[in-house]
Amino acid sequence: MEDITFESWESLPSLEDATPAELAEAIRFVLDAKRGRDIAVISVEGRSDITDYLVLSSANSGTHVRALAGEVEYRIGQRGVHPLHTDGGDQRTWMVVDFGTVMVHIFDREAREFYHLDKLYAEPKGAAEEE
Repeated sequence: MEDITFESWESLPSLEDATPAELAEAIRFVLDAKRGRDIAVISVEGRSDITDYLVLSSANSGTHVRALAGEVEYRIGQRGVHPLHTDGGDQRTWMVVDFGTVMVHIFDREAREFYHLDKLYAEPKGAAEEE
């Protein structure tokens, strides 16, 4: 997806039948294109009862947090997938966009360091070796 520009975004295929991994990667692309920082895509399948993937991103400011969440909602919606729920719009430090199989968490720097979901959901020791 590296050669895709937002000008050609509307011509991309629908994500309605995408796997959770494909949806997570499409979301990662949107965040990266809009200058999200330290983006992480984490598979939590089998370790979470509520989702299969987490997509985490840092933002430069509260305004950037809201802009990134809005852009993800808009661009992924253009491809036929709309969030089930969005939360945190009244805050400036953390927003969650819930697509069911993929949950997107966008933080300002301080909130990302405080909650440290990267560490909480890091791959368990030995899991990579078992595959």
